[in-house]
Amino acid sequence: MILAVLGLVAQPGFAQPAPEGNAERGAEVAAQCTACHQADGSGKHIEDGESWPRLAGMNAAYLAKQLHDFQEGTRQNAAMAPFANMLDDQQIADVAAYYSQMEATTGQGGADADKATLERGQKLAERGDWSEYIVGCASCHGPGNRGAGDVAPGIAGQHAGYIEAQLQAWKAGSRNNDPQDLMGSIARRMSDDDIHAVAVWLANQNAATE
Repeated sequence: MILAVLGLVAQPGFAQPAPEGNAERGAEVAAQCTACHQADGSGKHIEDGESWPRLAGMNAAYLAKQLHDFQEGTRQNAAMAPFANMLDDQQIADVAAYYSQMEATTGQGGADADKATLERGQKLAERGDWSEYIVGCASCHGPGNRGAGDVAPGIAGQHAGYIEAQLQAWKAGSRNNDPQDLMGSIARRMSDDDIHAVAVWLANQNAATE
């Protein structure tokens, strides 16, 4: 799993490091991403509709891994796979570097959530619910849920619709590109109301590192 996250490719007798990303070249690659992820990397949220994730400010190695996973079919998305398959390893490293150096933008969704929903979401995000064997998001996603290195992405300030869709995918087993099914095992313990609550609370948190 560590090799995959770091982008190492198995070769006879040794592992070849991933190429170093160049953000300036990555800007050219990102031109094909703007229709969904916007020119500023902010993504897009449609209330009660589809949601495209914010890429701005995300960890470069994490972004690169997701693109490789789309290429390899270990993560599936009908829209993303064709774009990922157009890129070589250098272009993946470049576009990941480009988005990682952009300023994180504000998440959308959940502005009308009631107090009880937000309180439940905060509890799940920060502390979890051990009565349901639900681990708090911050346990893996780091302080403030702003990410923990290459493995656990920042989810604070991500769009509510995207977080909710991914948790539902983990729950259903249609997304499973994580080690030991960690996310799936957590999502399956969450009710739909819990998934919605944590998604809207996280969307309204600050993505920027303090």
